[in-house]
Amino acid sequence: MSACRVRTPNKIRSLLKVTGLAAGVFSAYSVWRGDEKFYNNVFMPVVRLIPPETAHDLAVLGVKWKLFRPSHQDTDRLRTHFLGMTFSNPIGIAAGFDKHGEAVQGLQLIGFGFVEIGSVTPEPQPGNARPRIFRLNEDKAIVNRYGFNSEGHDVVYDRLRESREQEHPEQKVMLGINLGKNKLSLDAVADYVQGVKRFGSLADYLVINISSPNTPGLRALQNKSTLQTLLTEVLKARATLSPSEQRPILLKLAPDLSEEDLREIVEVIRVKACAVDGLIVSNTTIDRPPTLRSNNAGQLGGLSGPPLKHRSTAMIAKVYKLTEGKIPIIGVGGIFTGEDAFEKIEAGASAVQLYTSFIFHGPPIVPKIKRELESMLEANGYANVQDAVGKGVDKYLS
Repeated sequence: MSACRVRTPNKIRSLLKVTGLAAGVFSAYSVWRGDEKFYNNVFMPVVRLIPPETAHDLAVLGVKWKLFRPSHQDTDRLRTHFLGMTFSNPIGIAAGFDKHGEAVQGLQLIGFGFVEIGSVTPEPQPGNARPRIFRLNEDKAIVNRYGFNSEGHDVVYDRLRESREQEHPEQKVMLGINLGKNKLSLDAVADYVQGVKRFGSLADYLVINISSPNTPGLRALQNKSTLQTLLTEVLKARATLSPSEQRPILLKLAPDLSEEDLREIVEVIRVKACAVDGLIVSNTTIDRPPTLRSNNAGQLGGLSGPPLKHRSTAMIAKVYKLTEGKIPIIGVGGIFTGEDAFEKIEAGASAVQLYTSFIFHGPPIVPKIKRELESMLEANGYANVQDAVGKGVDKYLS
């Protein structure tokens, strides 16, 4: 009897070890291959128990180590020509996820057609005090007030240069670098000029971000006279670079601009000296729709996710109409499905970016949106993304 009592607990412990190991292997495999059900039912609910910024840092680390590789083969229908380049698909990751350029290659492996890192400021700065990111779980939204936390030009430049050198020629990452200004800078224009000169050799496109709500005075740079000065100097700086380093420059806009503000911005970028190559519509909003249900809705900062979706889509349509479709647009704001992406493309976006849906659903959201977008294009008779751009602009204006 005593021998029996000794062996039984040992057997139970062995069984638990084997079961635990099997569960661990299954979970690791499900995470690696991007099992959508596993992510939605098991993995992401666990992640949401972790403080948001800690979860974000761990996610960047996991992507950097290339732990996530959902499988999806991009098709000709998804191939996108934009800014003089060809993307394998029109789905990009927005700036704000990989702020310091740590996980560029891993993000491409997940299936993004292009990767935008940043915002990067000339000098290192810590950003705003923690906590500075808040989940609105009931609304599948996020409020952040990071405040351009950045490791600075030097560190990010060295990291990206090393990453670029490791790239296989046939797997080149389409890379955007989002530029910001230092919080205490006395010369914002000089900060952006410095970024253009520093990163021209590494980026495929550069973004002038003057629309974050979390840096005091930043959005004032969208005012007509100030914007004209800024863009003139930025484009002059680009012209001083060698032709091989003169990258397309995009301007990122806030969703809280008035109709008159938008008209004035379009007037500015129509002037030859200020003619940027594209626009990103839009950044996060300081508005709080009355439909929000989460207790975190009142937190200060920029709101992203589904509550921003219709506002950003309407803004894309307005900008497309004002520019007569002559200035390429990247659409951002509340894209959780292929239909969301399709709406922004029909409104006038040539490509789109994700952020909040990636935070809530993890890597499987990328192939899911691509599959759904391809089905939407096919169902509506579009041979490719370009065919659909701006075709529904009037619908989204109304």
